[in-house]
Amino acid sequence: MALSATLHTFTVHLADVDRGVYQELELRVARHPSETAEFMLTRLLAYCLEYEEGITFSDGGVSSTDEPAVLVRDLTGRTTAWIEVGAPDAERVHRGSKLAGRVAVYTHRDPAKVLAQLTGKRVHRAGEIPVFSFDRAFIDAAVTAVERRNTVTLSVTERLLYLDLNGTVLSTPVEEHRLT
Repeated sequence: MALSATLHTFTVHLADVDRGVYQELELRVARHPSETAEFMLTRLLAYCLEYEEGITFSDGGVSSTDEPAVLVRDLTGRTTAWIEVGAPDAERVHRGSKLAGRVAVYTHRDPAKVLAQLTGKRVHRAGEIPVFSFDRAFIDAAVTAVERRNTVTLSVTERLLYLDLNGTVLSTPVEEHRLT
């Protein structure tokens, strides 16, 4: 018998001062059995930090080979932003960069290893693709606060992320790295 996804709900109060985005979000995030809690949390953070009209989690979830973890589509259905999570391979980033006007990678892993995996490979517009990382201790602490039903206050100012997750208050810089 196949294991089914675990559904998590997140009530998010988002205040991204850097981008002028203020939203109340009700998100249902299905965590695939093969997905780590760190990956799911990074996927949620990427969604919030990239929030704009048309954003969605991929239909196939983490098992999708044709879509990134998070994407943005315009009203015609065209993909305008391709947002990968974790440590995607160069081929996926290359394909996303050719398909969408904007690509970003959010990782909970060691950014040096993620960059090394992508650097020197064939990636369309590689110099334009940011790789964002979070402090590992921040991710580890936040994961312990995740429950099935979650209340989140997420604020971003000057690329510092402040997170209140079910009463656990944490902060981290959102580090930006570039492919070369």
